[in-house]
Amino acid sequence: IVNAVMAQSMPVLRTQAPGLPVYFLPTQAVGLSPEHAAFAGTLTLKPETLIRLWTDIAESVKAAGINKLVLFNSHGGHVGAMDVVARDLRARLGMLVYSVNWFGLPLLGPQGEDVNALFSAHEHRFGIHAGDIETSMMLALAPHRVEMDKAQHFASSSQTRAAQFEILGNGKSAKLAWQIQDYNAAGAVGNAAAATASKGQQLLAAAGRSLAQLLAEVQRLPLSTLAP
Repeated sequence: IVNAVMAQSMPVLRTQAPGLPVYFLPTQAVGLSPEHAAFAGTLTLKPETLIRLWTDIAESVKAAGINKLVLFNSHGGHVGAMDVVARDLRARLGMLVYSVNWFGLPLLGPQGEDVNALFSAHEHRFGIHAGDIETSMMLALAPHRVEMDKAQHFASSSQTRAAQFEILGNGKSAKLAWQIQDYNAAGAVGNAAAATASKGQQLLAAAGRSLAQLLAEVQRLPLSTLAP
C-alpha cells in the first residue's frame, strides 16, 4: 500500500535496486485526514473505513501468494492506523509486514550527507504541515500547484506550549488530539516561504535511495523471522 512519495521514487528504485522482485500496489490517494476537515475540499475516510480498505487489499495480496508487505506512507495521520492494520495481518494471516513512513527513513545524499540538515531544527520540530519541508517537496513534484506568492512563515501554537509546559510541550511525552486550525488558523504550519525546489529534489532522491535499500532488506529477510 503506497502513497505519493513511492510513485515519485520509482526512477531511483530502478537505479538503486534493479531486478528486485517487488510488486507495487496502486497508490491510495484518499486516506484519513479528519484533522483538515474544517477546510473546504478535504477528502477523508473514517478510521474504520480506512482500516477495512487496507486490510481488504492486503488480504487480496495474501490470497495471491505474497507473504511480505510494506505499508509505505507519506501522511502523518496514518501512522496509528498502519500499526493497527500491520499487527492484525501478522496475527491473523501470518504475513511479514513493515510499516514505513518516508519521513522516518535515513535521508542521505549521494556522499552520505544528512539531507535533513537542509532544514532547521525549529522547522523539523514545528513545521508539521505545508511548511518548508512539504512545500519544497511540492515545488519539486508539482510546481504548477504551488502559489509561492502566498507562502509565509506560519507559526505554530505548539511553540507557545513548548515554552510554557515542561511535559505537555516537550513534543514527546503527550500527544494532543488536534485539528490543524488548533496550530494555525491558516491551516498551514511551518516556514513555507523558505521552500525551494532544490531542497525538495534532494529530499525525494534521498527517500528513494532509502526506500530501495529497505525493500532489498525486506526481500532478504526470511519469513522464519516470524515465530509460529
